[in-house]
Amino acid sequence: MTLRDRVLRHLKAHPVAADAVLAAGVLVCMVAGSFVDPHGEQDVSWSIRTPAPLSLVLITFAAAALVFRRRAPLTVLALTGTASIIECVTGDPRAPVAMAAVIALYTVASTTDRPTTWRVGLLTMTLLTGAAMLAGPLPWYDQENLGIFAWTGIGATAGDAVRSRRAFVQAIRERAEKAERTREEEARRRVAEERLRIARDLHDVVAHHIALVNVQAGVAAHVMDKRPDQAKEALAHVREASRSALNELRATVGLLRQSGDPEAPTEPAPGLARLDELVGTFRSAGLPVEVARADHGTTLPAAVDLAAYRVIQEALTNVRKHAGAQAKAEVSVVRVGPHVEITVLDDGAGDDDDPDNGGGHGLLGMRERVTALRGTLTTGPRYGGGFRVHAILPVKTRTAARDRPGEPV
Repeated sequence: MTLRDRVLRHLKAHPVAADAVLAAGVLVCMVAGSFVDPHGEQDVSWSIRTPAPLSLVLITFAAAALVFRRRAPLTVLALTGTASIIECVTGDPRAPVAMAAVIALYTVASTTDRPTTWRVGLLTMTLLTGAAMLAGPLPWYDQENLGIFAWTGIGATAGDAVRSRRAFVQAIRERAEKAERTREEEARRRVAEERLRIARDLHDVVAHHIALVNVQAGVAAHVMDKRPDQAKEALAHVREASRSALNELRATVGLLRQSGDPEAPTEPAPGLARLDELVGTFRSAGLPVEVARADHGTTLPAAVDLAAYRVIQEALTNVRKHAGAQAKAEVSVVRVGPHVEITVLDDGAGDDDDPDNGGGHGLLGMRERVTALRGTLTTGPRYGGGFRVHAILPVKTRTAARDRPGEPV
């Protein structure tokens, strides 16, 4: 870093020191100008003159006021403007005290708004120019008198331009920061949605198959000694359920692989086409299930098809876990206009029929799946005992193009 860069950084970090340096430079310029007499013998020559003591006092006062120009710009402008008017009236020839007023006006214009700049700038220009024309050399439109008008106008215009540029740069910076925050928030939202989707899938897969494994293992343990053939059949169901669980877990976890990783899942996500297979696993576990369908010929989007399958899977899993050993279940899939309605009923009795008593996330996961597709889900006890799960899903999704094949957004 060069010496110039270090000095500029130091002055930027210490604005009062920068203003003191500026004030010292302005003081030198005004003092040097006060010793120059522009009125020579032929009106074009410059000669050395001695300034009046009052002029030196006003010069020093105006320069000292500039040290505080950023803290109190309007006050500094009032002080330097007053000193300039006094010099215009009393000085002959005049000292360039108005230089300090021009810098103070620039500061006001660069740190306030445009209406304030217009009001304060016009007032300053009017007072200083009026004082110069009334007390200055004749004629009133002398170049020296009009020079004050020009310099004050330049100061106000330059300050306003600097303020506008600062505002423009700040607006661009804020828009860039807002865009960056928006991108980060969108990325976090998508990550959260993806994590939630994977969590739902894992819950559905694990809860369903582990419940079946638990039931069949219990049956095998109960009949192992007396009926080994039935125990062997139960263990075969355990093996089949565990294999299915592993396959679905492998497919779900495979979604987390990078694009270049091998063995990406190619099996399509489950849907209502596999409803008979799903119901068969529950029947094998000892849960009587009746199925009624009135949706033949209906082709559902992949996201809706998967959601319908998962709702039935989770509802039947809850029946098997909470409704009791003697419970029966009914599943119906009906096409009603632009919707498909999924209903799962059971006739279990007692508080154990309420899945929420287990503290799990089954009903919450179902509701999230259905709501994500702009559907509705109602759950609750049935009159006379049992539990009812009713889901209404749209046959056509609004953002099918955004859906990942076989998965909800």
